[in-house]
Amino acid sequence: MPRDPLLAQIHIARKDLGLGDDVYRDVLERVTGSRSSAGLSDTKRKKVIREFRRMGWNGGWKRRADPTGKRRGDPAGSGRSHSHKGYIRKIFALWKEMQRLGVWRGDDVASLRAFVKKMTGCDDPEWLTWPQARNVIEALKKIKERAQ
Repeated sequence: MPRDPLLAQIHIARKDLGLGDDVYRDVLERVTGSRSSAGLSDTKRKKVIREFRRMGWNGGWKRRADPTGKRRGDPAGSGRSHSHKGYIRKIFALWKEMQRLGVWRGDDVASLRAFVKKMTGCDDPEWLTWPQARNVIEALKKIKERAQ
C-alpha cells in the first residue's frame, strides 16, 4: 500500500502538537466536516495541515536557537509560534511572568492548558473566544496579586 505524504504530515502534526483523539477529531470536523482523515481529498488534507500550522506546528523542522538561548518567535518560551490574537499573547505573557515570580509551578504548556480547560472547557488557549480569554486573564491577574 503506497504511503500518502499528506496523511503522514497530518499524523506527525497531531503527535507534535500533543492533540488527544477527541481534540484531533474535533479539529478535523471543524476544518473539513469529517472526523476521519482517511477519506479526505488532497485539498482537504492541505487545509488540515494549514490549520495545524496556524495552531503552532512548524512542519517538523527544528528551530535554530537564538544567540540569547530563547526560541525565535516564541516570547513565552512555550514552543509555540506567536498567536495572531492579542488576548492569547496576553495569557501567555501573564503565565510566563507568574513562572518567573515563582507563582506558577508548572513549567510546561500542559499546566496552562489544564488551567484553561478547567476554567473554560476549551482544550487550548488558542481556541478561546474573547469573553473566555477575558475570564482567564482576570483569573491569572488575581492569582498573581494574591501571591505578591
